[in-house]
Amino acid sequence: MFVVVILGVFSMVAIQYARVLHRNVVLAHALWAVQTDITRLQSEKDRRAATISRLSDPQGAIPEIHDRLHLTMPNESIIYLKGNKPQNTPQ
Repeated sequence: MFVVVILGVFSMVAIQYARVLHRNVVLAHALWAVQTDITRLQSEKDRRAATISRLSDPQGAIPEIHDRLHLTMPNESIIYLKGNKPQNTPQ
């Protein structure tokens, strides 16, 4: 009878340990997902801040005006080339 009680207690401890271990694994995965999101959002924030900084300067906004709105200043012209589009390079 004593052995049965010991086995019962041992099995209860093992079950609780398994539950805690499973919860730790789930929380570790959630933490990893949140850290990944934070890293992604930080890089997106930095990219957007650079774009805002570039567009805040009138000289930095001119290429954007040319590309998106197809507007030019007096004595300027836009030349359209047919073929492959060049890759965008960050400024």
